[in-house]
Parts: sequence; C-alpha cells; structure tokens
Amino acid sequence: MPPRPPLPVRAGERGPRRIGLGLAALGRPGYLNVGHGADLGADRSPDALQARSFEVLDAAYESGVRYLDAARSYGRAEEFLGAWLRDRDPPDVVVGSKWGYVYTAEWQVDADPPEVKHHDAATFRRQLEETRANLGERLALYQIHSATPDSGVLENGEVLDALAELRAGGVAIGLTTSGTSQAQTLERALELDLFDCAQATWNLHERAAGAALERAHGAGLGVIVKEALANGRLARRGGHPALDDLADALGAAPDAVALAAVLAQPFADEVLSGAATAGALRSNLAATALDLDAEALTTLDALAERSDDYWAARAELAWN
Repeated sequence: MPPRPPLPVRAGERGPRRIGLGLAALGRPGYLNVGHGADLGADRSPDALQARSFEVLDAAYESGVRYLDAARSYGRAEEFLGAWLRDRDPPDVVVGSKWGYVYTAEWQVDADPPEVKHHDAATFRRQLEETRANLGERLALYQIHSATPDSGVLENGEVLDALAELRAGGVAIGLTTSGTSQAQTLERALELDLFDCAQATWNLHERAAGAALERAHGAGLGVIVKEALANGRLARRGGHPALDDLADALGAAPDAVALAAVLAQPFADEVLSGAATAGALRSNLAATALDLDAEALTTLDALAERSDDYWAARAELAWN
C-alpha cells in the first residue's frame, strides 16, 4: 500500500495539532520574515541557533504541536531537528522535509542568493541522502521544494520515478508551491497520482490557490498551509485596521486571528507557524482556541490582495 497523508490531523478538527512548526526561521541566521533579526538577537552562531531551536521545539511539543517541517535549504534546520529528535525522542511527532533548493548563504544574513533551486534527479538523490543522515527513519514526508511550471520538475520522468520509488518504500511524497502559478502547479500534481500532501501559501492577503487546494483536499491529499502570516506582515498591529479591530473585539493578538482565519478554511489540515521564539509560537497557538464566524471572516476579506501584487511585495522583503 502506498502511504496516505501522514499528517496528525485533518481539516475541521480542533486543537494545537492543527498548527505545525516550520523551521525556516530557526535554521539559519537570515530570513525574510518581518522582525526576524530582532527575534534572533545578536548571537546568531550555530550553537545559539541550535539552542533556540531546542527551546522552540520543546515549547511546541509541550503545547501539543505534532507536525515539524524542515528543508535542505533551511541552513542547519534538519541538523538541529535531528539532534532534538535524538535527544528528546518524542514518540508521536510527524516529520516532513523538502529537497530541491541548495543553501548557498554560508551562514551570512545578506547573501545573494541565499539558496538556489535544483530540481534534477542527482540533486534529489544527494539531498535525500543528506536528509536521511540528519533525520534517519523519522522522515515521514519528503516534499519537492517550490515546484513551479518553470522548473520542469513535474515533467521530469527520472525525478518522478525516483519519488515513486521512495514512496513505495513507505515515505509519503509531497510538493510545495509558490508564486502566481500555485494553482497551475497543484492541478498538474493532481494529474500525476503520486502525491500524498500539498503545501501552499494561503493567507488573508494571498488567496488565489484556494480552489485548487480544495480540489487537492477533496482528492485525498493532506494540505499544509505555509506563510499563513505572510512572512510576518499579518503578525503585528498597525498595518491592517480590519484585523486589528477584530483582534481587539476578540481579545486576541492579530497573529492569532490571522491564523484562525486560515484554520477555518475547509481544505487546511495543518497550518504552519514560522515562529522563531517560544513566545511567538504560543501567541500563534492561541489561534486554535478562536472560532471565527462568517461575519468575522467576511470582515477580513478587506485584506485580500491581487496575487501579482502579493508576490511582488514578498519579493521586496529584506532578509534580516
């Protein structure tokens, strides 16, 4: 039997298991989340970031988070996660990672580019070996990192055959999407009958992939939502009056309300927190206790942006 979605929950369930922890902001000294530099502070050495990763992972597990998401291009995130798993040995976490980007920043904050995409079979085999060295048998889900029509990865027979072989061996296969072509990429993925999970950007600003995610979910794929806080743009007060007003009415923080709106989507199984501090993670987790009604969700429609505008704004965010 091929794997089915390994996620610990499905859409519609309640509780902290609906929030997963993504390690993009914890495994390297620079990232494009708003306020990332302030979150990490002055000491961004590997030892300091590993200690911070352990702190956030401990807080996540103690709070009920059970899905953990890394990638080969997240600096040393896989290494940190693997060390935490070996030290803590939690019996019930689901671990996903990604291949297809190579980290090129060499622990610099302002490297240009910080990562380079390679969607060929040789990169897949090399990075799978590296992931196995870090995560061992804990790896439950391996995802193509940022599949797009331009990369050609979903038309590459050698890569697809290698993914099918890994899937036959018991590891679930997924893909992540980005950019204005997310819906197109997801539709192509559904044609291939290969994928167990899909991870895509959907948030109060960028909603273009919603219909395709509904189809993916209806077809049985697990759906993971990334960038639910728009790289921090939705996490702080002051930029979005409708979000701030609703947060005040609910007695909640804006980040929790923005995440609750994603959790309310019928296709969203797991919604990732990209928190780099235990405090930010706990604030994010407050979303699981909020129940936004139809009126509240309609109020938040005012935050929607054109997809082209959203991705253009994201491209302008500085690594910090």
